[in-house]
Amino acid sequence: MQNGSWFWVLGFLYMKRAYRLRRPEQFQRARREGRSWSSSLVALNAVSNRRQGSRCGFIAGKRIGNAVQRNRARRRLREVVRLAYLHIVPGWDLVFVVRSTAVATVAFPELQATVEQLLRRAGLWREFHPAGG
Repeated sequence: MQNGSWFWVLGFLYMKRAYRLRRPEQFQRARREGRSWSSSLVALNAVSNRRQGSRCGFIAGKRIGNAVQRNRARRRLREVVRLAYLHIVPGWDLVFVVRSTAVATVAFPELQATVEQLLRRAGLWREFHPAGG
């Protein structure tokens, strides 16, 4: 990636630590102090973080299913956000909450459209054009 926010581990592209929400208080702050938007598949909580980049976290509760189903749903949602990351306005902590078991099985373009729609409704989507392109 051009902005250096991603790295490869064993053939997988991961978000660097600086761009992830990791501690429970980071998730709690976004859910407590932030605004929320939701669709039938995913909910988004966003709060300003006064940093240069946006950080993202992903939640799938036990009502989504067993550990395998929750992890699959989180992985798919994380991949959608990874692909859209350069379109996300910097300076926000974002928590994406899986609301439906369908996230693990819905067509990938539909999940991408859902996340883009949520980010646009939140005013956090920007058009990104790579330099020189």
